[in-house]
Amino acid sequence: MNRPIRMALTKGRLEKDTVGLLEKIGFDCTAVREKGRKLILPVPDANLEVVLAKANDVITYVEHGVCDMGVVGKDTIMEMGGKFFELADLGFGKCKFALASKKGWDFYRGYGIKTIATKYPNVARKFFEKKGMDTEIIKIEGSVELAPLLELADGIVDIVETGTTLKENGLEVIEDVAPISARLIVNTVSLKMRQAEIESLIEKIKNHI
Repeated sequence: MNRPIRMALTKGRLEKDTVGLLEKIGFDCTAVREKGRKLILPVPDANLEVVLAKANDVITYVEHGVCDMGVVGKDTIMEMGGKFFELADLGFGKCKFALASKKGWDFYRGYGIKTIATKYPNVARKFFEKKGMDTEIIKIEGSVELAPLLELADGIVDIVETGTTLKENGLEVIEDVAPISARLIVNTVSLKMRQAEIESLIEKIKNHI
């Protein structure tokens, strides 16, 4: 007998929303809800095993085939890339990448190279390359809102949900970069080897989105 299909879930809100979706389909996710400190949990009636991981690791596990499928934000997919199939937009975890700067600041004024602070250098680089703009990208690990306030950067590229944090720090959205939501990704080999099982599960998921 094959091992259960392994699904890597991004810990936190996407995990909760995905478990809610699996329960809507009719699967018993008691073990996942009562996980304690366990990181690999059975969903026995679905022949499924849930693996809880950080977003970047979800992609790594799916890419290397130790997990057959995963749920991860489009933000992580855009930043990391990778070899896998992106098969469904799950419709939750919605937000967007946006370019923001100090309120009232004319970001596109002048011809100098703009400095952009971001946790997502690849996303920012691609966005400005499409515009044909030269930029200097500075990677920030913490609160990127600080960068324009400290005059380290002309603007930031970051995830925006409500825009409250920007407003409270005297920043505003200049332009939307890309919409974000939770995506279902599948390992390329798993989809060939276990096509019937995986497609059946994906069909059920799509019917309940």
